[in-house]
Amino acid sequence: QVAYDQEDYYHSVHWLEESVRLFRRSGSKWSPENEGTLHDALDHLAFSHFKTGNILHALSLSQELLLYDPSNRRVSQNINKYEKLLASNSSKPVNGLKRPSSKYLRTRDTYERLCRTRGSQPTHFENPQLFCDNFANGHPGLLLRPARRETLSLQPYVVLYHDFISDTEAEEIKHHAQLGLRRSVVATRDKQVTAEYRISKSAWLKGSAQSAVSRLDQRISMLTGLNVQHPHGEYLQVVNYGIGGHYEPHFDHATSPSSPVFKLKTGNRVATVMIYLSSVEAGGSTAFIYANFSVPVMKNAAIFWWNLHRNGRGDPDTLHAGCPVLIGDKWVANKWIHEYGQEFLRRCSLNPEE
Repeated sequence: QVAYDQEDYYHSVHWLEESVRLFRRSGSKWSPENEGTLHDALDHLAFSHFKTGNILHALSLSQELLLYDPSNRRVSQNINKYEKLLASNSSKPVNGLKRPSSKYLRTRDTYERLCRTRGSQPTHFENPQLFCDNFANGHPGLLLRPARRETLSLQPYVVLYHDFISDTEAEEIKHHAQLGLRRSVVATRDKQVTAEYRISKSAWLKGSAQSAVSRLDQRISMLTGLNVQHPHGEYLQVVNYGIGGHYEPHFDHATSPSSPVFKLKTGNRVATVMIYLSSVEAGGSTAFIYANFSVPVMKNAAIFWWNLHRNGRGDPDTLHAGCPVLIGDKWVANKWIHEYGQEFLRRCSLNPEE
């Protein structure tokens, strides 16, 4: 219903076809939450097919609908209109669902394929350079309890830290974020706006001396070797994705010099740490589109990747997406680390192309 109301007829067709199938299988007795009927589903499905160019199927569904409701004048008028359109169109009629063209849908096929799987990262057997290890990063605070690191990709460089936080810390962070949750926004040129390709709520948390947020900052700094204190690192962003919540393919680093990301005056976002604060029953994976793999939701795990090359240029291979949540309630925390303050911690390479 949401897709239909937003005139997203391409996606409403899939849901309406499933509704019609369930109605027919149950002898028209199946009743979804909105108390719809087979007549409603057929009516909406016929119009959706008409709007996506499949007039032949719209006609067939309207004729079926008229059998259930012979006195419906509007449906009769629609049938006459569809027949005239088909008669006036000398070319072969469309008999299928055509994907709409949109600047947000260039990577849609890969995005949807990765989101249909529960994680699809390469294995060690496919790439022997991928491995798991106990990682201390040479830091004394990690020597006795190193992080369990799993290398998922070398280009872009993406690693997963298992059991990065505790259940208690995750619940504390979620609790503190609850009251501050607002509709998430996206950066477009010089301002931030809401967008249909990002459906979630988010809040920003500052850390006090003894809080879980401060402990997280310290842990991130130990593992990455980077300066994460504000303004070299942004405050912790906590995001809640309900059922259907998602974030279509995007970059974390700014791609425009007028982006609000630069308001901190500490450069671009050089790295991302994303922490899973909850588990879900289905959906919600993080998909890396050009790198062609996805990471399932793993409670208390953290994903780290570099957004920028050492020369400061954005890495296009970091294009990623938050897959739609199908069943469950997904919580994540994002820590974005900026360029300035890392000059001697992540040095430039002698090769200007790196």
